[in-house]
Formats: sequence, C-alpha cells, structure tokens
Amino acid sequence: MDRMLVVVFDTEKKAYEGKQALLQLDGEGSIVVYAYAVVAKDADGTVTVRQSDDPGPLGTLVGTSLGSLIGLLGGPVGLAVGASLGLVAGSTVDLSNARVGGDFVDDVSKQLRPHRFAVVAEVQEDWTTPVDTRMEAAGGTVFRRALSDVKETLDEEDTAAMQADIAQLKAEHAQARADRKAKLQEKINQLDSRIQARLEKAKEQREAAEQRAKAKIAILKNKAAALKAKAAQAGDVVTD
Repeated sequence: MDRMLVVVFDTEKKAYEGKQALLQLDGEGSIVVYAYAVVAKDADGTVTVRQSDDPGPLGTLVGTSLGSLIGLLGGPVGLAVGASLGLVAGSTVDLSNARVGGDFVDDVSKQLRPHRFAVVAEVQEDWTTPVDTRMEAAGGTVFRRALSDVKETLDEEDTAAMQADIAQLKAEHAQARADRKAKLQEKINQLDSRIQARLEKAKEQREAAEQRAKAKIAILKNKAAALKAKAAQAGDVVTD
C-alpha cells in the first residue's frame, strides 16, 4: 500500500538517524521509499527542507504529494519551505495535491512543533512493524496515512451544477431585453471561465497522477532487478 509517512523527532541528529533507518529498510526490501525529505519547524512556524532525495525518481518536490504535505505542515505563516527547491508561497499546496486528509495534517502539526524535526516520505509498505520498530527505537513518533486517489467526484458535481446554471442563463438571455442581455452574458462568461479552469486543473491532476504511477513502476522494477542481482551474487537460486 502506498502511504504518506511522517516521523517526528526532538533533534536533527535523531531525524537523520531515522532517515538512515528508513533507507536501510528500503535496501532490505522491507519497504519501498519513493521520495523523502528531512524537514525542520523553525521558531516562527516555517517549515524548511534540510535534506531530500531531490531530484529523485519522482522529480522535484514541487507539485508532488510530498511537497504539498510539507507546505501544509508550515501552516499559514510557513508556506516558504525552501527557495532552493522552488517550494514557495503560491505553489500548488493543498489537500488535493497532498492526497491526505486535513485531520492527518492537524495531527502531525500538533506534534511537529517549533524546534522539532521530521522525516517525511512517500512509501510503499505491506505492514507497519518494520518502520514502527526502527523509528520508535530512534525516538521518533510515527504518523502514516494511505494516499487517496485523485478525487474527481466533487469537481464533476460542481462542474455539472455550473453547466446547468449556464443553460438556465442562456434560456433567460434568449428572452431578455437588450439592457439585460449584457449582464446575463457576463455571468455566462464568468461561469464558463470557471468550468474551463476546473477542466484544465483536472487534466493536470490526471497527467501528474499518470507520471507518478509510471515513476513508481520504474522504481519497483529497478529494486526488483537489484534484489535479483544481489541474490544471484550470493549464490542463491533465482527464478523468474
């Protein structure tokens, strides 16, 4: 299962130890780490990225589920999370991009207080014991949430509602006096612009989801090939 993982630590040293333990689990084949970052919550509430695998197999953090979650953890005063990574206020930082619930962000934010650190990672794990055991031993508090699919139902319902409004306005426009037609046409144009913007955003989300899926498949294939090669070198019998 693909999950968002956040492990909060009291010190930066422990956070790096936690990151190393996470990568060791990946190397052992217990989990798959798609992307990660070590972050710090500064005194003013700003979240800064101290280290990441950027540019990793999923590309830069900008626009990814991981990058969006990091931005959300900064809260309203902490959306600038590292200019060197391009993650600044105005980036696409919202729950739909992070693909987690607002309650998850709230739970993590309560633990990730100023002067604390965290390892944030997008992972695949079949069971939670390996990560929990290693992270707890390192002094970390673990939060995890399964990544949701891109939710299109609500947007589709909103778009349908706006299209219905446009149909009604057009019907009124056909019957309206000349002085009223201009105002009705303005409303029609405004709704049409909103619909086009929503459709464009939905298209971008689908394309991003397809790119993520392809990148993850490539990661899994590479790891499987590496494990097979390692087993062959150890003299084990490997079959396809």
